[in-house]
Amino acid sequence: MSEKEITTGAHAAEAAEATPNKHENELAKSIDWKQGVLIAMGIPILILPSLYDLADSLWAMSVAVWTVSVLTGFLINFGIGELAATFGIAGIGGCAQFVFRNDEKYKNKRINWGRFIGAVGAWAYFSTWLPVIPIFTIMTGTYLYDFIPALHAVNLTVLNMVLGIAIFGFIILVGSKGLQGGAKVQLVLAMITIVPLLIIAIIPFFNGYFDLNMITSQWTPADWNWDSNGVLFLMGCMAVAQWSAVGWESCATYGSEYKNPSRDVPKALIVCGLLCLLMYFVVSFAVFGTLGITGIDEARYSTLLPISEHEFGVVGAAVAMILLIAGMIMIIQTAFLDCARTTYVMAHDGNLPRFLGKTNTNGVPIYAMLFEAIVGLIMIPMGSPGAILCASSFGFSFAIGMASLAFIKARYDPRFKNVHRTWRAPRGWVGVSVFVVILEFFLYIPGLIVYGIQKFGMSAVLFGVGILVAYIPCWLILQWYDNKHPLKERSVPSVND
Repeated sequence: MSEKEITTGAHAAEAAEATPNKHENELAKSIDWKQGVLIAMGIPILILPSLYDLADSLWAMSVAVWTVSVLTGFLINFGIGELAATFGIAGIGGCAQFVFRNDEKYKNKRINWGRFIGAVGAWAYFSTWLPVIPIFTIMTGTYLYDFIPALHAVNLTVLNMVLGIAIFGFIILVGSKGLQGGAKVQLVLAMITIVPLLIIAIIPFFNGYFDLNMITSQWTPADWNWDSNGVLFLMGCMAVAQWSAVGWESCATYGSEYKNPSRDVPKALIVCGLLCLLMYFVVSFAVFGTLGITGIDEARYSTLLPISEHEFGVVGAAVAMILLIAGMIMIIQTAFLDCARTTYVMAHDGNLPRFLGKTNTNGVPIYAMLFEAIVGLIMIPMGSPGAILCASSFGFSFAIGMASLAFIKARYDPRFKNVHRTWRAPRGWVGVSVFVVILEFFLYIPGLIVYGIQKFGMSAVLFGVGILVAYIPCWLILQWYDNKHPLKERSVPSVND
């Protein structure tokens, strides 16, 4: 790979030869950092599905876990931001694919291990964001089901499936127009969701409903032990919190679609990270200090409902419910757009079927969006947000570890180390990334195994690990098919980066 190809973010040496139209199936450079932040504005809502699970497991210590998790996001996301801004790649999903791929090194080899490593890293990230779609569809159904007694006559799974079809259809319709359209919708949803969510969380501090003693007297469960099992369980909780609290790395996923990546990527990451730091601390602190462990156990995944009813009465709670559902739709859209970009990048690198890399006339990976809608509907009947989240957290820890390894490799690999960085992570960030790799692979993933078994049983662990392992034979089949059907003989063109 030449320096010119690297600098422009080229992913395929054969692109120019294989692409009949150099502008076909390319993502459009259409957004700035403000729009990138807007598209990622659903990330603060990600606290809702895991708020109950972590509070139930750690009690008030979960507030500290949320805060620390957001802070670790700065350690993780600056390295990813450097790669996204410099090489125009799609965040975590594109980092490992781009850096580890080395076709020259593995030329005439039976298996291109560079592509394989990158593909597994990208797949882990894909398998992280895809479950967000069914998780928040289930959450929306749960909120409606708990709030509207008339819905008790409806099967909850059927309700969730109907909601899924309606929400997915709306997002695909809006998203098919381009990221700018998605940003406009997110702006509207953010205005009617983020501020009311903060109001619901803040009012208890002023009306006497909040009680600091709830936190100080219930810091850890009565049977908590700081032994090896307890520490690993805590690491698993940190990994689950990371799934939500570090999700603002999605701002870097649009690395190839920013008008000015060197300026837009770092600004979007920092602004979104600071917003998440505020939201995750305030919401978790307010909920536990208001409800305590008893109230949280009673409310389960609908933790904000009793607070809304206490503050605003039945009518006010109904309004708050509408706003929260708008927030759910907002995070589903964030996940849709983020996951679609990862699917697109994987398809163009031959790590998913090539047709998923096709875009419409607006430069939107529409087939990828339809694909994730179908898979999301298939996952909805699983029913438990917590179990899906636990399984998804395995993929996120693995993907972050791989992306951090890619950042380290890019600083030393002769193909990349001398390329001018349009934006550079702070000095010493290689050492920070080494710490992140150790944290993810040697603490978080073992911790998730302990957490998953104790909280949801072995099935959740097997599901999370199985998603990663199951991709390996799929990838091998794709490589065999691509070798039998060279790209230039096929009707679907390659990307021209």
